[in-house]
Amino acid sequence: MNAILLITASFLSGIISFYLRNDILRRGLLIACACFHLGLSCVSWFWRPQGFLSEWFAFDTMSMIFLTITSMLFFGASLYGIQYLADEGRRNQGTVGDKRFFSREAVFSGCLLIFLSMMTMVIASQQLALLWVGVEATTLASAPLIYFHRTRRSLEAMWKYLLICSVGIAIALLGILFLAVADNNKSGMLLSGLLTNAAALNVTWLKAAFLLLFVGYGTKMGLAPLHTWLPDAHSEAPSLVSALLSGALLNCAFLGIIRIYQICVAAGLRDFCQEIFVFFGLLSVALAAVFILRQRDYKRMLAYSSVEHMGIMTLGLGLGGWAVFGSFVNMLGHSLTKAGLFFVAGNILSYFKTKNISDVRGLLNQGTRQTGILWIAGFLLITGMPPSAIFLGKFMILKEMISQGRYWIAVLFLGALALIFMGMARIFISMTQGHPVEMTEKRIYREDNSFFRWAIPMLFFVLAVSLGVYLPKWLVASVEVIVKGFGV
Repeated sequence: MNAILLITASFLSGIISFYLRNDILRRGLLIACACFHLGLSCVSWFWRPQGFLSEWFAFDTMSMIFLTITSMLFFGASLYGIQYLADEGRRNQGTVGDKRFFSREAVFSGCLLIFLSMMTMVIASQQLALLWVGVEATTLASAPLIYFHRTRRSLEAMWKYLLICSVGIAIALLGILFLAVADNNKSGMLLSGLLTNAAALNVTWLKAAFLLLFVGYGTKMGLAPLHTWLPDAHSEAPSLVSALLSGALLNCAFLGIIRIYQICVAAGLRDFCQEIFVFFGLLSVALAAVFILRQRDYKRMLAYSSVEHMGIMTLGLGLGGWAVFGSFVNMLGHSLTKAGLFFVAGNILSYFKTKNISDVRGLLNQGTRQTGILWIAGFLLITGMPPSAIFLGKFMILKEMISQGRYWIAVLFLGALALIFMGMARIFISMTQGHPVEMTEKRIYREDNSFFRWAIPMLFFVLAVSLGVYLPKWLVASVEVIVKGFGV
């Protein structure tokens, strides 16, 4: 019942947003929906009544973790977006807003809420064909968000995102069909039925289904070499959209991979899947290191950092044991930290009007001191400096590598992380130090008048540090249930 409420409330709010002419009412609806979603998500930890379609849409222990982080990020993005949308309205029209149906802001707000609805659908889906539908719907709902600024580069990024992800999702659809053949359509594609009937599944068809679903959802997740849409989309989208794409949407694709992995584990194919996870996880981390070293655009740099962390999460899943625990901890830390960093990047872009790293200097030496401090704090957290959830997750994964005697993987992993740290350190330090760049264009953004634009990323960073210092017992218990579910 809770799942249906969350999905329908967000979807209907999005439809209403398209037709609201008043910007204040539309932004109020955005905040109200975010508050409702976060509140009901928290309640769902303790109260999950059965109701209409509960067999298809329900929250288990794993999906609750994904739901909570998605809801938190959307709530933060909605608060950040109020000032952002107001600034964009003044800059583009010179007025409070465009008083037409389907104005640019109306389309943006409507698609943003529908995007939340479809991500919730993915997380709640206990029927794998419906999960596939939700993943495809997130692509369609988020594409107009990338094109918000109506530039040539944003149009190119939107079409690249649509085409590459649609090809990936088409491959995943073939995987769904193969899975149905492996099951001989006995379980109705319900996760519970597939897990119960796993021993009777056709192994050959199941292996083929896993490979196709891994490639399809891996494309949406941004795993190398399937990641090519991600840097362009993250770079051209508004910062609050980039935060949701990186911190929430990629997790939804990861959940799709986990669902098919659960079935393969129950069918005795854990070793087959794990070696694939380890290979593509290492490849993603290594590729991110190469591109970050020579990066000139700070938003693209953050995008390649997301490729790195998707690789780390996949690597942890492939190693098994406590590395699975580390993978989930790293996911939480990455979602909070990366969302905060994209918010800070939006502040920098609003002030300097450029994404070029060489044109941004002296963040700590002028009217952007708060932004500069947050920028450095985000760098320390995203690279895994203690205390942070990312450090804890990486430590668990590295410990599992050593305990399994896979030293060559540990060496490659640490080498790639060292290169990423050096590349990001060069970028972050150059942007915060040095003499301020002369600005001739009038600045819309004023740091001292935009409380949410620095308070939201600061809150996310504090939460990321808190998870690195202390993991709540309920969270540890939930992740332990997930780890045991993989038979380790």
